Amino acid sequence: MLIDHDRHLDAYLDEDAARRIGALWVLAATSPRALIHLAIRGNQPPSRDLPEDATRQLDLVLLHHSLQFAPTRWKELRSRLGPGRPQTVTLPDSGLKSDVTDHETRHYQENRDLFHQHLHAETLFMTGSTKVFRQTARHFLDVARNGPDYVPVHPNYPYFCTELHSNDGVLGDAREIHIEYCDEWNS
Repeated sequence: MLIDHDRHLDAYLDEDAARRIGALWVLAATSPRALIHLAIRGNQPPSRDLPEDATRQLDLVLLHHSLQFAPTRWKELRSRLGPGRPQTVTLPDSGLKSDVTDHETRHYQENRDLFHQHLHAETLFMTGSTKVFRQTARHFLDVARNGPDYVPVHPNYPYFCTELHSNDGVLGDAREIHIEYCDEWNS
């Protein structure tokens, strides 16, 4: 589930969803001609109370900046989409390890490996470079890997989370995204 809070975004994910989104983040890095749509807007919220400033649920689209896709065309394109067809994709194992993160160069004015966000038709468009998708996929994979073990052993603070933070040097024209593991959902 992805929730818009005006100033930031919250993603609430169970282990499977975090793993899948992490893999789709890698797919966006390795397939610059793909437009990846995650229809998650209608999903049930977590069983815990959501912050009062939650304004709406969003779908998510991941795309490489070289596509130059105009989000204003999304409603028309989405209306023409069918049910889709299952596909299998093999992702490179080394895809996440090949780029060594250089934190200093991320903050240079010339850094072009940044995310940009556009909100249109209840959909968040995350547009970025191969490098920025590859370097940030780890956030989702960390939630999938560590969240299920963390929550049971920390009953006083059962929240495992990470975020795409403004100080990370990966957000250009983009809001922060708080990514939180959830194991209990409303039915």
